[in-house]
Amino acid sequence: MRNKPVELHAIPLAVNKRAPSAMKNMYKFIFKVGLFMLWYSLPAQMVQVSGMVFEDSNANGKRDKNEDGIPGVVVSDQQQTAITAEDGNYTLVTDGRFPHVFISMPARYSGTYYYPLAEQVDFPLAQSAVGDRFSFIHASDTHIDSLNLPRMERFRKMADSLNADFVIISGDLIRDALRVSEPTARDYYELYLSEIRKFKMPVFSAVGNHELFGIERDKSLVSQEHPLYGKNMFRHYLGPNYYSFNFGGLHFVGIDGVQYQNLYYYGGVDSLQLQWLEKDLKTVPESTPVITFNHIPFVSPGFSFMDFENDPYYGPQLLTQAKLLEHRHIVYNFEEVLELIGDRPYPLALSGHFHMAQQAMLQGSGTIFAQTAAISRPDTFDYNGFKGRSGFTLYEVAGGKIHSSTFIALNFP
Repeated sequence: MRNKPVELHAIPLAVNKRAPSAMKNMYKFIFKVGLFMLWYSLPAQMVQVSGMVFEDSNANGKRDKNEDGIPGVVVSDQQQTAITAEDGNYTLVTDGRFPHVFISMPARYSGTYYYPLAEQVDFPLAQSAVGDRFSFIHASDTHIDSLNLPRMERFRKMADSLNADFVIISGDLIRDALRVSEPTARDYYELYLSEIRKFKMPVFSAVGNHELFGIERDKSLVSQEHPLYGKNMFRHYLGPNYYSFNFGGLHFVGIDGVQYQNLYYYGGVDSLQLQWLEKDLKTVPESTPVITFNHIPFVSPGFSFMDFENDPYYGPQLLTQAKLLEHRHIVYNFEEVLELIGDRPYPLALSGHFHMAQQAMLQGSGTIFAQTAAISRPDTFDYNGFKGRSGFTLYEVAGGKIHSSTFIALNFP
């Protein structure tokens, strides 16, 4: 069945056409504020979403009689989760807070993992021949704009030549949405979308601080009531801002580690996402290794070079979280994420943000905290006395373990 969108209807307000324009604007403002207050004063309307995850062997997008459902697939709305039955069917009850329904892509399958929220949402998937040996690319900070477009094109050609199975881009995908108008931010997002669709393999994107639309309102002049404000623009173009997928015996989790407080972003994972993560991980066997990817790092050597002084343009370095002063450029509550991962193998935590490839490992933890470099310009730069390079990292996996990691410089001519 075709996905049927859930529609919300507003009652139009009659306005005197002969009223002065200032009066019209006042009426419109009062109506918007009233509608906003009414929406948030009403109890959440629960919606039941039903559908099937199935093997679409002929790739026609609909289930035919000879196509089986896929059991054991986790379906979510970013809050609640459901698991498909033996026949591939599921039912999920949602309050509609988030605009998508998505699956944790099962191993050995590929396809579209999210769709707009609707009463009926099916997931046609294709079988994949990938075993427990594969490779993937970790890139970050593409900061797509007209000047970085040739660098993105070079990165794509290099990635395609390596025949990796997929690419992870861990945030700061676009030049900037923090401090710009809606048309400018949209242009950046649309440019990024057009570029990642050209890759031969799937591209999984994480939200970075530069994807937060308009939150530096003193510069963007964007209202907090704008429907695409904050993370809504990311969701509009790229789907859920946190999700997971399974590949080659590993469970990958895309974490949204960027929050914002008034005008300023900071590193943190909110309580709603932590609740979702707990439900997601409960569906994963304890022996399955977990790999996380997010933008602002959990642990970083580069953090040691940062000071605590306020910047006159970018704002304070410290913000109060849970009654404690915390630095904006590290995920302040990583220990809550780590507690949920528990005793599962956790070989790799991927991030970006600092624009220079670096690794850290706490002795005995078994986890490598790896930040890759930026795709963005410049090609070479000085980083606190060290020579930095633009580029990305290639990972080789065998038997559920990271076999090797190789940094590859972009070497943009």
